[in-house]
This record gives sequence, structure tokens and C-alpha cells, in this order.
Amino acid sequence: MSFVFLEKLGIALLLGLFIGIDRQIKHKPLGMKTSMVISVASCLITIVSIEAVGKFSVPGHTNMDPMRLAAQIVSGVGFIGAGVILRRSNEIISGLTTAAMVWAASSLGIACGAGFYKEAFVADILIIFSVNVFPVLVKLFGPSKLRERDLSVIVMFHPDGNMPGFIDEIASANMRVKHIKIKDLNNNVRQIQMVVSAHEKQRTTVIYDMIKRLDHVIAVELETIST
Repeated sequence: MSFVFLEKLGIALLLGLFIGIDRQIKHKPLGMKTSMVISVASCLITIVSIEAVGKFSVPGHTNMDPMRLAAQIVSGVGFIGAGVILRRSNEIISGLTTAAMVWAASSLGIACGAGFYKEAFVADILIIFSVNVFPVLVKLFGPSKLRERDLSVIVMFHPDGNMPGFIDEIASANMRVKHIKIKDLNNNVRQIQMVVSAHEKQRTTVIYDMIKRLDHVIAVELETIST
């Protein structure tokens, strides 16, 4: 009795584990359990899709595509990926990298189910490197803008304050305003929602204190935007 399927499922489990460890270390929605389930399930569906051709097709009468079921994994796993993509109230999108890792975990399972072990291992290594190592190298040797990080800033601003001057002071602190949204609240207070780029070495607490000390600022909410 052949146990090749155990080898395929086991390798898919291992590769999914690597993806899950990377996400869980960074406290992302996709953890080890989820990524392993996705990878193993994708591998199983691929095995069934391939083996079903030899088991159920009748030569000369049945025309079956060995990867027909596997092709549906790519679209089906998109529902899981969509679940980790978040749109915040300030119109910032986060979770795209984690969604891509969901898709990657399924593709590794498909590769294992089809017997492409070497390709799956190399792809898994490259995926981990592309998320953790390559961005660091690019930041070190690339343009200075790549060493910036985005911050979501919500400021409660006094209606009598000088808003253009407030924006200028933020720009003078080596920060760049990428997106801004302003609205009036019921208590005659203005709410300013901004996406600000700052150097990665600038501490979030220092930026918070700097904005809080500016004239006519009533309250500040600051959050680092992660992908």
C-alpha cells in the first residue's frame, strides 16, 4: 500500500507551519493553526483532484482535468484572505501582507499535493525572506523614503486654532502628511484625521508628545499602521 499521500500532507503541514510561525511572531491574524489547516486542506484537495482522474475517468468516454478542483482553491481561499484585510475609520487598509500569506499557504499545499516538493520548499524560503529579510536590505541601501513608517493620527483641534500653521509645524518636525480629513464635531471641535510618514527611528511616544504640545490641540490619538 502506497503512503505517498502521507508524505505530501506532511510536507504541506511543515511548510504551512513556517508561514504560520512568521505571522504569529508578528502577532498577525494568521497564526500557525490557520496556516497549517489551509496548507494541508489545499494539499488534500489537490491529491483528490489528481487521483480522481485515474479512479473515475473512463478512457475514451470521460474527459477530466486533474487540476480542476485545485483551481478552485485559489479563488476559494480568497474569502479567508479577505477576512484579515481591515479598513480602518481613517480609510487606511491593513492586513494585505497577511492576506497574501494566506494565499501563499494554499499555493504551497497545492504544490505539495501535485508532488512539486523542491519547488514548494524553495518558494516557502523565498516567501519568508521576502517578508523579513529583503525589506530590511532594501531599507538599508535604498532611498530614504523606504525607511519611513506610516502613522494614523487623529487630533481634536480647537475651532479658533490656526490649522494651516498646525500642519506646517508637523512638516517642520521631519514628518510628511500623506492624507488628511477634517470634519466638525457637534461640540464645535474640529477633528483632523491624518496619515503621517515619519522616520522609523522616531519614537511613537516622542511624536505623540510633540503633537500634543502644539497650540490649540485638545486631544491626540496615534497608531502605527502595519501591513
